[in-house]
Amino acid sequence: MFAVRGILVSFSIFALLYSALSVSVCCVWRAVWVCGQQRAQRTRADLLFGMRMLPFVVAAGVTLILAVPSFLLLEPHAAKEATGPMPFVLGTCGIALLVVGIWNAAAAWVRVSRMIAGWSREATSFCSSPFNSEQSVSVVRTAAIAPPLTAAGILRQSVWLSRAAELTLSERELQSALRHEGFHVSRRDNLRKLMMRVVAFPGMRALESSWREATEMAADDAAVSSASQALDLAAALIKLSHLSSLQPPAELTTALVHSPAAAVNARVERLLAWKEREQNPAGVLSYAYTLCAATVAMAVLAVSYSTLLVRIHAATEWLVR
Repeated sequence: MFAVRGILVSFSIFALLYSALSVSVCCVWRAVWVCGQQRAQRTRADLLFGMRMLPFVVAAGVTLILAVPSFLLLEPHAAKEATGPMPFVLGTCGIALLVVGIWNAAAAWVRVSRMIAGWSREATSFCSSPFNSEQSVSVVRTAAIAPPLTAAGILRQSVWLSRAAELTLSERELQSALRHEGFHVSRRDNLRKLMMRVVAFPGMRALESSWREATEMAADDAAVSSASQALDLAAALIKLSHLSSLQPPAELTTALVHSPAAAVNARVERLLAWKEREQNPAGVLSYAYTLCAATVAMAVLAVSYSTLLVRIHAATEWLVR
């Protein structure tokens, strides 16, 4: 009974924190999104992804670092304390949230793996497109009915190019489009989509849609460095938008054209109005701030760990009753 009670209490804490933080994120993310209008699209995408993952990371961290140790260290093993209905209800909800998330992620992975296997039957190597000085992206040509140009794969990533897209795009347009997909590969955006599947929660669809649009605009920014390249990518978007209706992009992939028409039009207009952007170290600074904040948080946790364990145990005692 001690182990069962510990599991129920731990998952109860997880469910309470995860649900409360998720509801909070649902309420505030739009305001944060509007306040970040002047930020680079890459920074905005990172912000949305961080907000999306925050409830799960905090809930899991508090549960594993505080709730479980406090129960194991401070709860008497021989206690015959009756467990109220609340831990059973909340614990079951916490377990259900985790199981459903893992199931969603596994099901999406299986579906996209089957689709990629279908593309692979008639696939041939196209090239290894350089994305930057340190990375090249494997490009595979497929004759199968597939999205015109898409980055696929979680652990082994590659870019899939349909013959229709190859014939439709000029050489410069194709290179701009490949640089766009190379950015998705370097950022492991498909892995991020898989992680979002694990942390499924009602009401998060609008946030995830905004994140996808921000990642596409961030990839557009990374793919162009001049007005002519911006025009090439805009032309590629327009041309491939007529081909993308042949088959919608698979889950856990990042197709060049996968958004609603309004979002694609916004990207095209943004590229047509392209102007040289200053390369600033905002991304480096944001990572530095994150590292500093994490260091401070770990220091505070180390200093107050014993007190926190006592308070968490008191909270779980109240929950059990």
